[in-house]
Amino acid sequence: MADIKLTLVVACALIDVDNRVLIAQRPEGKALAGLWEFPGGKLEPGERPEATLIRELQEELGITVREACLAPLTFASHAYDDFHLLMPLYICRRWEGDVAPQEGQNLAWVRVNKLRDYPMPPADLPLIPHLLDLLM
Repeated sequence: MADIKLTLVVACALIDVDNRVLIAQRPEGKALAGLWEFPGGKLEPGERPEATLIRELQEELGITVREACLAPLTFASHAYDDFHLLMPLYICRRWEGDVAPQEGQNLAWVRVNKLRDYPMPPADLPLIPHLLDLLM
C-alpha cells in the first residue's frame, strides 16, 4: 500500500453576536476555487493548531484572536485523491478588530441552517451538523 500524504489543516467557525458563522470563498487560482469554507490554513512545521489559527485569522481577516478564545469543537477526516486531510474545527466568539478580507476573498456571515446553501469542499460538509447542534 502506498504512503498517503497526510495534510493537517486547522479551521475556525467565527460566530458573531447574532449566532451567524463566517465563511470565506476560495479565490481563483487555488484548489477548489469558488467553494466556501471556514477560515484557517495549513500548519507550519513545529506549529501548534491554535498558533496556526491565530496567524491565519490575522493574515486572512485582519483580526486578533487570543488562544483562550479558541475552543475545539470537532474535526474532519477526508480522503482526497492525492492526500488525506485532517482538519480540527475550533469555534471562536471573541476577537479584536473588524473582520475584513485581506486576500481579496469573498466573505459571508451565514445562519448555520443556511450553510448548505453554499457549495463547500467535501471535507467541510461533515462539520455542519456539529455547528447545528451547537447553535440551533
